[in-house]
Amino acid sequence: MVKGDLERIRYMRQYCLDISKTVERSNNSFEIFLEDIDFYNSISMSIMQIGELAGGLSNEFKDATKNDMPWVMIRGMRNYFAHGYATMDKSEIWETASKDVPNLLRFCERMIADNTG
Repeated sequence: MVKGDLERIRYMRQYCLDISKTVERSNNSFEIFLEDIDFYNSISMSIMQIGELAGGLSNEFKDATKNDMPWVMIRGMRNYFAHGYATMDKSEIWETASKDVPNLLRFCERMIADNTG
């Protein structure tokens, strides 16, 4: 792992944890997500930050792990938020938060465990 990748993975892990806690706090309710703008904004910003961090990972790391993580899609979500926030599909954001983020969290935890003493 190139220097800096592990730090980015740690930050991504924290954003995943933040999203997971927010989803749990709402009892995994899509309806609350739709109605509570703070909930929506919190999850959306965290997903965007994950995409930003993913864009800074080394090409070597992304190439080595591309079968485990869809880095292009993760970065694409960041671009989707940054350039089309007003037209975001809330069901797609919810799907990312409730289904994709737990997978990313497990990946980050594995990478951290594998690369620390």
